[in-house]
Amino acid sequence: MATVEKDIREESEKIIKVKKLVKKRAEELEDTDLVETPISEGPSWKDLEFSHPNRTIRIGTVFSGIGAIEHAFQRLGLKHKIMFAGDIEPNCKKSYFANYVINEEDWFSDIRDFDATQYKGKVDFVIGGAPCQAFSMVGHRLGFEDARGTLFYEFARVVKETEPKVFLFENVRGLLNHDKKRTWHVMHDIFEELGYDVKFRVLNSCDYGIPQHRERVFCLGFKKKTKFEYPAPIPLEYKMYDFLEDYIDTKYFLREKGVKFVTSHKNRDKSYTQINGDIQLCQKRNQQFNWHGDFVYHPDSELTPTDEAFDEFIFDVKDVEEKYYLSEKVAKYVLAGGTKNFKTSTKTDLDIARPLLQTMHKMHRAGVDNYVTHKGRIRKLTPRECLRLMGFKDSFKIVVSDTAAYQQAGNSIVVDVLIAILKQMDITKYGGRL
Repeated sequence: MATVEKDIREESEKIIKVKKLVKKRAEELEDTDLVETPISEGPSWKDLEFSHPNRTIRIGTVFSGIGAIEHAFQRLGLKHKIMFAGDIEPNCKKSYFANYVINEEDWFSDIRDFDATQYKGKVDFVIGGAPCQAFSMVGHRLGFEDARGTLFYEFARVVKETEPKVFLFENVRGLLNHDKKRTWHVMHDIFEELGYDVKFRVLNSCDYGIPQHRERVFCLGFKKKTKFEYPAPIPLEYKMYDFLEDYIDTKYFLREKGVKFVTSHKNRDKSYTQINGDIQLCQKRNQQFNWHGDFVYHPDSELTPTDEAFDEFIFDVKDVEEKYYLSEKVAKYVLAGGTKNFKTSTKTDLDIARPLLQTMHKMHRAGVDNYVTHKGRIRKLTPRECLRLMGFKDSFKIVVSDTAAYQQAGNSIVVDVLIAILKQMDITKYGGRL
């Protein structure tokens, strides 16, 4: 992986100065609550039709990653044009250019060096999810200038310079309560200061078709006063098993030490691990480096047509190279408690992909990992399965290493949640004819 000389998360003198300034002023402010925008009680977003399907939406993205919003437009079949995009990670550029149409001159690597004024009036929709490590101590009503030096400021600056009809800002749920809720207050106020009607709400991907607990804040800003309510949840029709691949390389299987960690009573009781869960635990970008997270027992295959045949197969495990298979003792534990007779579909859903995290193959104990079992063996999710679990169809080309692919999936936004929002707001109303 290429070395990035200028880390987007670095603590520059400007950022340190800003943090000291806003911390001092934040201490003098009163706590007030901002109320989340309600959920729609009208027709389901799945049943809504776009009012202007022939219009083209001009989009610009920052902290673009692998293009979740771009893929959402592809899945919806909507006409769109990418006006600009960028990410500081070189591997993201490889993936982005392999999957979307964009001019080289419209890509930027570092948002801090990006001059967006050239796109003023040329963008309908701006999307981004700024990392907020530097934006740690902020107060209420501090204003646009007081947020300078932070990555959130860079997102707000792009909005200010381009003046889109609508923007979407996505971030972790914890942002709403950070620093006694003052962090979100200043962000919210800055968006309003820029002249936007601000709506926000925490949405969970498992409420929008993806079997994963992944809660994120989705903030919309409309240039004009707009009546908007967030899309209502829909029943979850799929389980994580529905997105498994049929053939898995042995490099994805857990070794003996990992199996012991995953199946221990202590870790399962504390919800560090989960076996045969219907809904995946929230994934993170570094998940392949640890054994925390999801494990799925997936016995159905041509080698295990019945429970008896599978039992026989498990008993023979001790005769197979241990680093790939469960030991007899661990296998009995994994299959206990009702899992022995568990049956589930082995089909792969190529129309609705499901979300995932980032760093699994080294299996360090550092984050949230995802694993499944296949033909009696426990393994982690593959990069393709991770992309499916983030809502990316198999048409998305993987052109980077496994490590980079895990990171990119874990850093992304769940495509299906974006689709629900785009339909609920009728994004075509903000497009035009090119």
